[in-house]
Amino acid sequence: MKSQRHRRPRSGRILVDYLKSIFFAVFLAVLIRATLVQAYHIPSGSMENTLMEGDYVLGDKLTFGTQIPDRLPVLNYKLPSFRLPGFRSPKPGDLVIFEYPQDPSRDFIKRCIAVEGQTIEIRNKIVYVNGKPFVNPSGVKFMDRRTQPKRYSPRDNYGPYLVPPGHVFVMGDNRDNSDDSRFWGPVSLDRVKAHPLLIYFSWNSGAPLWNPFVKIRWRRLGMVQ
Repeated sequence: MKSQRHRRPRSGRILVDYLKSIFFAVFLAVLIRATLVQAYHIPSGSMENTLMEGDYVLGDKLTFGTQIPDRLPVLNYKLPSFRLPGFRSPKPGDLVIFEYPQDPSRDFIKRCIAVEGQTIEIRNKIVYVNGKPFVNPSGVKFMDRRTQPKRYSPRDNYGPYLVPPGHVFVMGDNRDNSDDSRFWGPVSLDRVKAHPLLIYFSWNSGAPLWNPFVKIRWRRLGMVQ
């Protein structure tokens, strides 16, 4: 009887230790996701060929300032939000992850083209910032040879537009197939969440499932953005 009385407390301590370990692991994972890095999925081709549909990227939350989550995903309940200061603000050429202004529950990834105080203008698909041509990164592409007049669409002819304080003007690298600031305006810095670091996985939805050498884009894994 004496030995049994000693076993029960020991079993209880083991269970408590396991629960503590699980709680600490979950707490650490939530803390890292909220303040350091977070995984994001590319659902469309608006950033081709820089980011492809089916890419999964890790976003660095420290560079532009950590946005502490303001919503409980299970209860969909709003909480007071705040942002820790970052090392710097986005600059032209940076990739930025942000809350879609027209639907904050969705995250978008685009390229910063201009920042506050800069004037952006698009003339026949050529982007100008403060009167100088914007140097396109290698991933930028155009799929439509036609040029749309400004009176029909802001896609190919836009502005001039002065980016207001506390905002950035963003565009997709797939310039003819991107829903971006040309259509719904600049993005507030309060909505900027992260900077894409690297591609940790890439899934080709159009490839046959039985062929992992094609289904997974192996060459894209680890690519730094």
